[in-house]
Amino acid sequence: MSVEFIQKLPTPAEIKMQFPLPARLAEIKAEKDKEISRIFTGESDKFLVIIGPCSADNEDAVLDYTTRLAKVQEKVADRLLLIPRVYTNKPRTTGLGYKGMLHQPDPEKQPSVSEGLHAIRHMHMRVLAETGFSTADEMLYPENVSYLDDIMSYIAVGARSVENQQHRLVCSGCDVPVGMKNPTSGDLSVMLNAVVAAQTGHEFIMREWEVKTHGNPLTHTILRGAVSKHGQCLPNYHYEDLILLYNLYQERDVQNRACIVDANHSNSNKQYQEQIRIVKEVLHSRRHSAEIKELVKGVMIESYIEPGAQKVSEHCYGKSITDPCLGWEDSERLICDIAEGLD
Repeated sequence: MSVEFIQKLPTPAEIKMQFPLPARLAEIKAEKDKEISRIFTGESDKFLVIIGPCSADNEDAVLDYTTRLAKVQEKVADRLLLIPRVYTNKPRTTGLGYKGMLHQPDPEKQPSVSEGLHAIRHMHMRVLAETGFSTADEMLYPENVSYLDDIMSYIAVGARSVENQQHRLVCSGCDVPVGMKNPTSGDLSVMLNAVVAAQTGHEFIMREWEVKTHGNPLTHTILRGAVSKHGQCLPNYHYEDLILLYNLYQERDVQNRACIVDANHSNSNKQYQEQIRIVKEVLHSRRHSAEIKELVKGVMIESYIEPGAQKVSEHCYGKSITDPCLGWEDSERLICDIAEGLD
């Protein structure tokens, strides 16, 4: 194979030994896990808001953002549970562009996965220590989940990964909720098949070991819109889409039939301001239908300090260098509107 081996990376166990999670933080994370789990099982009627930057590219800006988010959480704690997106792996459609902090701790320097592993663990742990938030990240590489599994409380599998066998099998061994996005084609059966697979136990190969899992009952769906064969975005957050998903769920033998609606990506055609309208429409559908209220457990929103997006070289603090995001003022207002709109 024409592959250059750069260096052997530390194992998850070695990284955790080097940067151990303090017992105090482990207790906070365990309590967050319980609270989030109760939402997916229906024991709690709180609503999830998974919110944060498209990509967590700057540790100080991410901590600034999540510190602000923690203050808002206090205001809406009786109705909402916020989970900050701290996304450190970025899928690229063409393979080009910024691939996240795991690959490039500094977006303007050369890639270094070795440095990236240290950087992402440090940032996730700092968010937990300074804000009390356990985090959400994307499972872009199944074998990398173990570097952060003691800190994260939510995992998303993207549209380009949801049909991958290894992603599904690894999800079956995760101890926290895992959201399976619909593929870019929009085929809901692919997403639902992934949920069935991840809720089932398996035996497979992982990191040179034969392993066994017992299934993850908290695996659920994420609607993120689709793309037609002509490249047009096809939203799937409308009332009819949610009822369809509810009915498709009833045909399958799964636990905790649940859905999160991603308000950006193909649902908004990456028009980030549309997230506000989309979230409000989803809340209206929940108020109108008991089935949809039972199904939709939360929303996912891309949000940062400054609105929009920028090129890496522009150096605007707290502004996305990947997909455009809502700015802080709109984000704070939207969170409060969500809390008020649950009635």
